Amino acid sequence: MTLPPARPAPAPVNVRTGLLLGVTSALTFSTLGVWGKLAGQVGLESFNALAWRFGMVALLLLPLSRGLSGADRLRMLGVGTVYAAATICYFGALGRVTAGATGLLLYLAPAFVILLAWLSGRTPRRTQLGAVTLGSVGLALVIGLPGPADRDPAGLLLGAGAGVLYAAYLLASERLLGGVPALASTAHMALVAALVFTALAAGGGTLGVPGTAAQWGVIAAMALLPTLIAVPALYGAVRHLGAARTSLLGTLEPLFTLMLAGAVLGERPGPGVVLGGALILAGAALAQWPARSRPGRAVSGRR
Repeated sequence: MTLPPARPAPAPVNVRTGLLLGVTSALTFSTLGVWGKLAGQVGLESFNALAWRFGMVALLLLPLSRGLSGADRLRMLGVGTVYAAATICYFGALGRVTAGATGLLLYLAPAFVILLAWLSGRTPRRTQLGAVTLGSVGLALVIGLPGPADRDPAGLLLGAGAGVLYAAYLLASERLLGGVPALASTAHMALVAALVFTALAAGGGTLGVPGTAAQWGVIAAMALLPTLIAVPALYGAVRHLGAARTSLLGTLEPLFTLMLAGAVLGERPGPGVVLGGALILAGAALAQWPARSRPGRAVSGRR
């Protein structure tokens, strides 16, 4: 029987380091929509690009995932399947509407987390219900007042679907992957996604080896920035700041996406995206509002 490697002692908490890691994670995650759009511009079909992206990440990280039980690996593969489904919706939306609108719709996930938890028996707090209300009104504005490039109903619904599935991924990760090393979880998620997107690309006749430097550049950037840098930075931020404060920093992500999409792709958000996006982000922030402690009872928390 092989024993798992000893885990290093926790690093001292450093707020400045946590803030830097949190902003880094939000910024690098925000580039995914832009790379997805650029993939199409250099002649790279989405599923083929994603197959190469996740395949490269899996090859790099799987050798580091040692000492895990078969049950751990099965849980990670199952959670990775949910992530792959969310990614399918996300890139389906990118192919139909702007990167900015897609990023904002994905950030409905905090509201959907609350709704899914409610359905499973967790009674939400008033602030959480307020977050769901803000997110719902924001969604209605994004869909009801679309800009010229966001008038595809299927694209908007796919973006909202990505938010639902990403919320399910977060809940599944919380409940099934507690204590699993972050790099191991990322490696198994990437493995599942690589297999799924390879199959989809092969079934659609688009699977192939990238043929230009521009195509390889987009794939390498997708693997490096929103995956290999963003994920470890996210977990590092959680270690230093805690999950709630890190989630608040995550609201910078769709704002970065809007700015990058404007600077790189020339996208200009319509009034529905601006107003609805502000409500979605307000709802995401309100969803992280801490619960009030009850008098006479000690409050425990995780850093």
